[in-house]
Parts: sequence; C-alpha cells; structure tokens
Amino acid sequence: MEKGTPIYEIISFFLYDSIKIFLMLFFFISILGFLRSFISKEKIESYLKNSGIKTYFWASFLGAVTPFCSCSSLPIFIGLIKSEIPLGVSFSFLITSPLVNEYLVVLMFGFFGYKITFLYVLNGILLGVVCGIVIDKIDFRKYVVTDINSKINQECAENEFKNLYSRIKYGISESVEIIKKLWLWIIVSVFIGAIIHGYVPREKIERIIAYAGIFDVPIATILGVPLYGSCASILPIAYVLFTKGLPLGTALSFMMATSALSLPEAIFLRRVIKTELIIIFFVIVSVGIIFIGYIFNFLQRINI
Repeated sequence: MEKGTPIYEIISFFLYDSIKIFLMLFFFISILGFLRSFISKEKIESYLKNSGIKTYFWASFLGAVTPFCSCSSLPIFIGLIKSEIPLGVSFSFLITSPLVNEYLVVLMFGFFGYKITFLYVLNGILLGVVCGIVIDKIDFRKYVVTDINSKINQECAENEFKNLYSRIKYGISESVEIIKKLWLWIIVSVFIGAIIHGYVPREKIERIIAYAGIFDVPIATILGVPLYGSCASILPIAYVLFTKGLPLGTALSFMMATSALSLPEAIFLRRVIKTELIIIFFVIVSVGIIFIGYIFNFLQRINI
C-alpha cells in the first residue's frame, strides 16, 4: 500500500486512533476509579460544592496541560462523569483539552509569536470555563445517559477496601465495564473520522472561507466542524490561510472548530449524553469560538 494515498491514510488513522483511544480509556478510567476508592462520594461533592468558580478553572487548566484531541479527551470526560463531578466542570475539561496543549503552544509561538499565543491560550481556557458554567447553571444533568449517570453500586468509602490490590481491582473492573458499553461507538466514530481525514478536500474549504466576507468567522467555524484533527495538525493550514490574507481570527476559528468539535466526537458523546445536550454543547462552543474569532480579527485591525 502506497504511503500518502487516501486509503493508506484511512487505515493508518483508524488503527492508530482506535488503539490509542482504547488504551487511554482503560488507563485513565482505571486510575480515576482507583483514586476514587480513597475518597467517598460525599467528600467529592463537598469539595466541589465549596470550591466555586475555581473548579471550572482547574478543570479547564487540566485540559490545557493534557495533549489530547477531542476524541482522545473523551475517556477522561467519561471518568469525570462517572465520578459524579458536575457536568459543567467535566465539559470545561472536554472543551479546553483539544484546544490548548504544550506542543500547540510551541508551534503557535513559532508561527504567530508570543502575543497571539498568549491570547489564544487565555481565550481557550476562558472558553472552557464560561461554557462549563453555562451548562451547570441551566442544569443539563438530566441529559446524561442513565447507565452512565447511575449510582456506583460499590461505595467508595475508604474502609470498604482491605488493601491496595482491592483498590486497583476496583478501578480496573470499572474501566472494563465502561469499555463494554462504549467499544462499538468508539469504532464507528473513529472510522468516520478516518474517512474524513483521508478524503475531505481541504483546498475547497480554504477557497470558500477566503471569499466569505464579513461572515467568514461563522462560516470557518461551521466548515471546521466536519473535519477531524488536532490543533497541531490544523495549525499549519491556519497559518497558510493567515499568510494568504485571511483574517487571523477566521483562521484560528477554523482551527478551533476542527479540533474542539467533530462528527466522530458527537457520535462518541451520544453513548454518554443525549442528543439534545450534544446539540446544545456544539452550539455553545461554536458561539464561543465565533466570538473569539471576531475578537482576534478586531485586535488584528488595531495592530495589537
């Protein structure tokens, strides 16, 4: 099979991402289950209740320091929901994780310089915080799928675990149980992502965005959603669009939508949350990305 052909890209993407996501799902949920065995549900709820807005910042910051794409962030997101962390806090992590990470910061610094990089990181974290707060304020917890949101049968009080082995076993068993519920959805979502990765003509999208006029930011955001990739993989395209005369905010909106929102992610999320919340999530994040895009375009015009 010739390297660089669409079929090669589809197969390699599918195999790599499928294995990566399954391993991450098992690894992170096992760790979260193990850690939860030391803390009762009451302690978790008490801490989150008293922590206020800083919880959203911590979740968003955690997303910023984890180098994951949108689908790779989902295992941790599921683990947070299973731990009965507030839904908005979990979404703060899910939103920021694909948008900001250390290798993206290095690449952005090389392409755009420190000012744009700093503003991008700041806006990415704030987007996660604001969206998380909105989701919790409106109380969308009822849209979490019942068997994911169900009470944990085995209480996590510390005195119920006799030794370290029992805690590790608890974390692994919970991870396996969740994978049994999700494996088919993972396969389908990654397969669709692989097809998009191999066949979507990016050149046509670039031309459409370039001639969109004042609606370039929302159009760039909408066109970025069907694509699937990490910020690092889309950044060179965004930079090329910028060097060809596309406004900075428009190029960054395209990159953010591509990494933070995707069709495979929506399919994967459907196993965890109901369709209504998926739509609300996509709308809220899209509006936030569009707002950030216009901010960058304004800052570019006044030479900041």
